[in-house]
Amino acid sequence: MFESEIHPSHKPSVYALGLFRPCKGAIRKRTPYGVHSREGASSIARHSFVQISKLHDVMGRIDYISSHDRQENLYATYQTADMEFWKSLAKENQQEFVKSGTGGKCVEARELIIALPENYTEYNPQDVISLFTEALKNQYHIECASALHHNKRKTNYHIHLIFSERQLLPEPEIKIASRDMFYNENGKHVRTKKEILDAEGNIKKGCKVIPKGSVYESRMFTNKNPYFKSDDFLAEVKNNFTELINQYIENPKERLQVFDRNGVYLPMKKIGKHNPKAAEIEKDNWTRKEWNYTVDEALISGVEEKEIRKIKKQEITEQVSQSVITIGRKPWFFFLFVEKAIERLKTVIEKWKLPSRPAMDVDMIEFRKMQDVKEKLENQIIAIRKLEQYEIPLLKKELEGIKGIFRGKERKALEGEITTAQTRLSSMKTYLKNIVNNSGYQSVQDFIQVYQKAETEVLAYQKAMEQYRAYGGQKPPEEERIRQQLRRLAEEAKSKECSRKITAKKERGAR
Repeated sequence: MFESEIHPSHKPSVYALGLFRPCKGAIRKRTPYGVHSREGASSIARHSFVQISKLHDVMGRIDYISSHDRQENLYATYQTADMEFWKSLAKENQQEFVKSGTGGKCVEARELIIALPENYTEYNPQDVISLFTEALKNQYHIECASALHHNKRKTNYHIHLIFSERQLLPEPEIKIASRDMFYNENGKHVRTKKEILDAEGNIKKGCKVIPKGSVYESRMFTNKNPYFKSDDFLAEVKNNFTELINQYIENPKERLQVFDRNGVYLPMKKIGKHNPKAAEIEKDNWTRKEWNYTVDEALISGVEEKEIRKIKKQEITEQVSQSVITIGRKPWFFFLFVEKAIERLKTVIEKWKLPSRPAMDVDMIEFRKMQDVKEKLENQIIAIRKLEQYEIPLLKKELEGIKGIFRGKERKALEGEITTAQTRLSSMKTYLKNIVNNSGYQSVQDFIQVYQKAETEVLAYQKAMEQYRAYGGQKPPEEERIRQQLRRLAEEAKSKECSRKITAKKERGAR
C-alpha cells in the first residue's frame, strides 16, 4: 500500500445551491488493503443508499465505530472535534431534554450511513473518509466523527458519519442565581424550598439546592437545528452524497442514482442479515416488484406517465398516509394497497391500444434499432400475457378437476408444471428490463421516453417529405440530421439525472 495525503487545495469545497463539489484528485487510488475489489461491475444502474438514525449515546457510538478491537474491518477514522466536545454536547443535550419534560429518550446526535461502491476500495481510506466528512461539515457548519468499514463478508463498503445538531456558541452563556434555587428529583426547577422537603423537613433524595451567587445554568451550544430531522434534509444529503460518489466513478454506466420517490416505480426494501421481519419484507418486495412490472407493461402499451403517477398517488401514497393516521402503522396493509393499485393499472392497460409503428420512407438506422427494441418489448408482453392469463389459469383449472386418492401422482406432476410456469413467468417479467439495459437504457421508462420523442421527430420528417413532394423546389430535411437528432435524444435520456439535479438546485435556491 502506498500512503497519500490530501493537499489543502484538494479538500472538498462547498459551492452555491448546497452541492458538494470536491476537486478531482481529492482522493487517490491505492493498492488493495486487505479488501476485495469487485471485478466486472454490472452495467445495470444502482441506487445510492444513505440512511439516518438517532443516537442516544453519542460517546458510546463514536467509541464503537472507531474501535479496532470491536470492528473486524475498520480502515480509517476521522473527527472534526475532540472527545471533550462530544462529552459536553451529550451533557447539554441531556440537560435540555430534562428541562423539556419530553418522554422517550434524549437524542444526543444523529448518524448517517453511506454505502460506497466497491471501486472505492481502490482509493486511500483516509482520503475517502476525510473527503466525505469535511463535505458534510463545510456544508452545514457542524462537527462530525466518522469511520470507514466493511461488513463481515466484505460485501458492503460504507461510512458511519456522526454529526451534531448543535453548534458551539462564540461565548458560553452563564447564568448566576440571584437567589437560592430549588430543583426536584426530576431536575425541574420549583419555586419554594418546601416543595423539595419530606415530612421531616429534610431535602428529598435526588433534589438539590443551588445557593444564591452560584452558576445554575450554562450553555455552550445553540439550539438544535430542526432541519436535521426533516425529510428535506435527508433528501438533500442523498442527492449531495450521490453526486460526490459519482465524481470518482469513471465509467458513467456504473454511477449511482437517487431513487425518485415521486416517479412511477416503487423502491425495493433491503433485507438485512438475521432480520426477524425478513419474510414480511420479502412479501412486500414481491408486491413492489409486481407493481414495477405492471408499470413497465403500461408504458410499453402506451399509457402516459402522468396517468400511472396518478394511480400510484391515489391508490398507494394517499391510502398509506390515511391508514397511518386512522389506525397507525400496519405494514401488512401496504400489500393490499399495492395489489389494488395493480388491478386498477391493469384495467387502464386493457383500455389502451398499443401504438402501431410508423411507416418509414427513409433508412434511419438509429430509429430502426429503437423500433427493434420496442418490438421485442411488445412481443415479450404478449408472451407474458399468454402465460399469465391463459396457460397458468388453464393448468390450475385442470388441477382442480383432478380428485381422488389414486390420482396423487398425476396431481403432483401438474403442480410441478404450475411451479415451473410461474418461475418462467417471473423470469420473463425480469427480462423486460434486460431488453432495455442491453440497449443502454436504465429502465423501460427511460427507453419509452426516448422512443416517443424519436417517433415525433420521424413523423415531422415524414410531414416535411410530403410537403416537398407536394410543392417541390424545397430540399427535404437531411437524413443525417435526423440521425443526429435521434442520437441527441438518446443521450438526453441517458443523462436525465443531470436534469433532476438542476431542478433540485433551483428548489433549494428558492428555499
